[in-house]
Amino acid sequence: MTVKESLRQKQNVLSPAWASISLKDKIRQFPWWILGLAGVFIFTAHLVITRESYQAAFNFIKAGMWVTLQTTLVAYGLALFLGLITGLARISHNILFQNLGTLYVELIRGVPMLVLIFFIAYVGVPAGVGFLNQVGNWMAELGIGFLAQPLVNLENSNVPMTTRAVIALSVTYGAFQAEIFRAGIQSIGRGQMEAARAQGMSYWQAMRYIILPQAVRNVLPALGNDFVAMLKDSSLVSVLAVRDITQIAKLYAGRSFQYQEAYLTLAALYLAMTIVLSFIVKWLEKRVRQDERNG
Repeated sequence: MTVKESLRQKQNVLSPAWASISLKDKIRQFPWWILGLAGVFIFTAHLVITRESYQAAFNFIKAGMWVTLQTTLVAYGLALFLGLITGLARISHNILFQNLGTLYVELIRGVPMLVLIFFIAYVGVPAGVGFLNQVGNWMAELGIGFLAQPLVNLENSNVPMTTRAVIALSVTYGAFQAEIFRAGIQSIGRGQMEAARAQGMSYWQAMRYIILPQAVRNVLPALGNDFVAMLKDSSLVSVLAVRDITQIAKLYAGRSFQYQEAYLTLAALYLAMTIVLSFIVKWLEKRVRQDERNG
């Protein structure tokens, strides 16, 4: 067999399904929505390049992108940790842990996110500062002055709004992540835990080495979608005067009265970030499926 025949045979093996589809079906299955998104980006880029008002709005608003991304990344990392702990508590045989985890999830899911952001920022954080002050006073009475002094001197004004926003987002999304982890763990057959325990593993060893790796693989798409959702919901922290792109766009529009330029640019920036992240999530899903087939 010649090299050319070998390459032709390999090509026929790789794409027999697509070759057998009719032209009408190919047109129907083509992702035309991508062309629509491309048209939106091209139109917005044309406005930014050709019109000074849009260019000024873009240059002003883009300064908040780092705050948006940083807030999302830190809050999502904390939410993953909180969600994993709560998810494990939800499936625990300990009645106290199980009920505390369920209480946390139901409370968070029953209150609108905007209300939670206000509550955590203006009620929860001051209450936490007061609790730390009490701990500092207690430690001072025990003679642990070098540790007590920072806690005693901590004031509500020392906690910036960006930190409060991160806490609010992480606490809110921690409840959603808990349900994702719980569903992922429960999707693994009970026989695997029993087999691991039969091999001499403890419950936590089996959970760490056997159950959790498989559960995380199963829920990876859902976790990725939640990250995209948090990026969009991070716009709510602008109510705390955090200088993310939403807050900066509001400031620019209020100062220049160019609402169309400000909010069209803001929408395009969010759309660009979410589309990129969505493609990354889809790529991760494909990699996970390939690893499962290869495994």
